[in-house]
Amino acid sequence: MTTIVMTGGSAGFGAVAVDLLSRESDVHLLIGARTASPDFIPVDLACLDSVRAFAEAVQERLGDTGIDVLALNAGSILPSDAVRTDDDIEATFAVNHLAHYLLVRLLMPSFSEEARIVITTSGTHDPALRTGLEAPRHADADLLAHPDRDPERHLTPQRAGQHAYSASKLCNVLTVRALRVYPDIRARHITALAYDPGQVFGTGLVRSLPRPRRIAWSVFGTVLGAPLRRFDRTMNTRVAAGMALASLVSGRTTPPPGRCYAALRSGHLTFPDPSTLARRDDVARALWNDSARMVGLTVDQSVGTPGRRSR
Repeated sequence: MTTIVMTGGSAGFGAVAVDLLSRESDVHLLIGARTASPDFIPVDLACLDSVRAFAEAVQERLGDTGIDVLALNAGSILPSDAVRTDDDIEATFAVNHLAHYLLVRLLMPSFSEEARIVITTSGTHDPALRTGLEAPRHADADLLAHPDRDPERHLTPQRAGQHAYSASKLCNVLTVRALRVYPDIRARHITALAYDPGQVFGTGLVRSLPRPRRIAWSVFGTVLGAPLRRFDRTMNTRVAAGMALASLVSGRTTPPPGRCYAALRSGHLTFPDPSTLARRDDVARALWNDSARMVGLTVDQSVGTPGRRSR
């Protein structure tokens, strides 16, 4: 039996992946969602206490059973960077990065030998792709959590919101990079991978954006978006993105040696280099340690080696 814990599996291409995975007889799925139901465990990624409660609920349900796959697929984009969570953290950074970082850390003791961690990122993290969204300038956790402290913060709300999103997705790739050298992860031969599904119209990602953007996003997710997908390799259907995610989660597709970034291009999984900034070990270590402090974890003096929880 393969035990999979997942966020972002109740809608969009995550729901496609869950449907495919649930058809396999030897899979046990534990799905976190904002609304509780018999099929989902409640979790609000905008609240760190809710993330902690979700991790405890997962561990209680599993008992001594290990987690074979942790798939962190949930995400959001907001019209600005002005929204703060109850923890006083910019909401996009909190949901897309910090909540998932905390979940990895809390569930790490429950990982099975040779488990897999898949974190959904975005091509917007890479300025070279020219995605049309504001590219990330940095991965400074303090400035992303409190953008009002950033001296280079965009004055236009829309651009500031785009930067919050793309920078949080850069943080996803950097988290994977840090995980791959984390001592406990290496000792147990656990694989960490960042997954870029490309542009996937017709999902709930833009539910908080203005109505015209939501309508366009929905329309392009239908057959009307097919001509665009023929000319842009980064555009994929919801079904294709879900199938690729399911393939990575199930282990049917594995990255080549040394690769930790999978990108879906024209419906096919590729394993290119992530952005230049995403390949910097010093940036990954700083983000890992700063994120630890933000969620109430201590950090040992040795660089990049977080210690025990302080709370």
